[in-house]
Amino acid sequence: MKSNLDHADCPAMETIALIGGRWKVIILHMLSKHARRFGEINVRIPSISRKVLTEQLRELEADGLISRKQYTELPQKVEYALTDLGKSLCPLLAYISAWKKNVEGNSSQDIIQLPD
Repeated sequence: MKSNLDHADCPAMETIALIGGRWKVIILHMLSKHARRFGEINVRIPSISRKVLTEQLRELEADGLISRKQYTELPQKVEYALTDLGKSLCPLLAYISAWKKNVEGNSSQDIIQLPD
């Protein structure tokens, strides 16, 4: 018997589990503009530790949302970019941002209903 918490039958829950956490959406948004190096991401998110950033990047890479390219030149650099799967999340992230802007300052009666 499946647990009530099993989200295998709920694509929305699977997606939230994939991009959930404190930093993943921020990292994905940052990479939606262009590929970035580890240090650049770390500087742009000053409150994240290098260890946690490394963990989040590894998880996003393992899930196929970002790619990691290591250059052999000196000094060595590693660059992260969205994969096609990661890029496919950009409209969803934009939609979530638009939703938040829509509900800010509105009472529950003023919220625009989104189409099915």
